[in-house]
Amino acid sequence: MSCCQNTGQTQPPKQRDEAAEKMGEGEEGVWDAVKQYYGGQESDPCQTGVNCTRLSGMPRHLKEALSEVHEEVSSKYYGCGVVIPEALEGCSILDLGSGTGRDCYAISKLVGSTGHVTGVDMTDEQLAVARKHVDYHTKKFGFTQPNVDFIKGNIEKLSEAGLKENSFDIIISNCVINLCPEKGSVLKEAFKVLKEGGELYFSDIYTDADLSPAIRQHRRMWGECLAGALLWQELYQFAQQIGFSQPRLVSATNVDVSKFTDLLGEARFVSVTYRLFKLPTTASAASTVTYNGGIKEYPDCFTLDHATAFKKNEDVDVDGEVATILSSSRFRQFFSFSESGPITPVTADPKVDPFQKAEKKKACC
Repeated sequence: MSCCQNTGQTQPPKQRDEAAEKMGEGEEGVWDAVKQYYGGQESDPCQTGVNCTRLSGMPRHLKEALSEVHEEVSSKYYGCGVVIPEALEGCSILDLGSGTGRDCYAISKLVGSTGHVTGVDMTDEQLAVARKHVDYHTKKFGFTQPNVDFIKGNIEKLSEAGLKENSFDIIISNCVINLCPEKGSVLKEAFKVLKEGGELYFSDIYTDADLSPAIRQHRRMWGECLAGALLWQELYQFAQQIGFSQPRLVSATNVDVSKFTDLLGEARFVSVTYRLFKLPTTASAASTVTYNGGIKEYPDCFTLDHATAFKKNEDVDVDGEVATILSSSRFRQFFSFSESGPITPVTADPKVDPFQKAEKKKACC
């Protein structure tokens, strides 16, 4: 269950049967609408074209991993970004709303035989496609046994799906959290199952407007990943309330909603990839850090977010949160740390308007 690949033409909402677009009440109404939309019962889904996963311009190892995923898995997968972070070998990874498993399978190659990937989704039709190709990818990547599995569950209730607390190094999600009526529950559950120092690395859709009740109750707008979009500032509020680090913006791309302006008005939407960390309660002090290299495929420079990069063997003064992220996460082994002497952090403020960031580059869709 991921959002939105442009697969055909559709009529504008005002020409459709508005009564048919109304959902049932509450969480169950949203879940039913999303299951129907991504279970193949929508004849012309996903007109926003937010699926921007193009292989051109992508790092070589990511391009190769994605290109080796079975064609049926890739063709039936919906997402709005690339949610494959760095330093994955040997990691335990959870994919929220894994759909047909494209990201799971690509990452299963990168974690290697000592790592493991679990996908969780609530849509039977997509789970069936994902499970169908486990053996194919096990053989494709040269493993003696599968290192990926798929379970049925609601990402707002991970414990009910059998996932244990403090059990994953990394959680990914590709344009799925916006499809959930209770975003706070998703983030709380993710926080619980992450290990200390673990990371939530995810792409999703955000808006700059308070959407009307008519939009919030519009079946198709939920399927198009628009009705459930958070105001981007709300993510920072959730992160602080739950205990995550501040969201760190990796990339942002404008979403074309011109087909739906009659309904959406002036509301704008943007696809953003963020990374959040589950940090220890005792934070590090501002420090001088040095990237020693060693992250496979990133030997000369490691990029934490859109404004924070570390060149190999170059000392960088960082604030306490960045120092804590680097020292408590899987990245610790690749850095040296020093707190001696006065430290003047040069780390940029992580809170940045994603619409301003997206406007600085051409949208890919």
